[in-house]
Amino acid sequence: MKKVSFISLLLPVMLLGSCVSNQRKSAITSKTDDPSGKKYLYMDVHNLEPGKVDLEAVAGAHQKDLATEGKYGVHFVKYWVDEAQGKVYCLAESRDSAAIYYTHREAHGLVPDHILRVTSGAEGFKRLNEPMFFDIHRIGSGKVNADAVAGAHEKDLAVQSKYHTNFINYWVDEKDGIVMCVAQAPDSAAMVKTHQEAHGLLPDEVHLVHEGK
Repeated sequence: MKKVSFISLLLPVMLLGSCVSNQRKSAITSKTDDPSGKKYLYMDVHNLEPGKVDLEAVAGAHQKDLATEGKYGVHFVKYWVDEAQGKVYCLAESRDSAAIYYTHREAHGLVPDHILRVTSGAEGFKRLNEPMFFDIHRIGSGKVNADAVAGAHEKDLAVQSKYHTNFINYWVDEKDGIVMCVAQAPDSAAMVKTHQEAHGLLPDEVHLVHEGK
């Protein structure tokens, strides 16, 4: 079966214009998360179908985001793509989630399913030419504390060499109780085993990803 490109998925969405689904509209937490205009960090999630995403097309869509972001006061930092599972994750700075949503909509029409306001850990180094994995822990609303996650991350760092894993960074959404981690490892099992030995908090999802900026 011929692979359908990421860009081909944009066409019907673009034709719909402002007639977006209620599910996608729910990605916006509010028009203005902070009336002061202060910028926050967000991770948005695009859930597409397996086999319907390719790296080159996502890179092209990202360039359109960069060309549009200034209009809405957004700064896209980087993104991760799981081609096999059809997932795209974008990290951005913005005054609110609505600005991110509208930037995507104007740039190429493909709006996110979820936009999470997150805090970030400290960026670590990357090793060259090693597989990268993005994992998601859904712990539950009210059950996540950023300081506790920082402590768990330190435990990961203390154990990671045993499994030839390199944790690069993590992001925490305290409101919805979600933690996301990026690491390099020989395979997804090595990343999971590191978490398991370090603190026992296993991810709900692990994705093999490619990173772009």
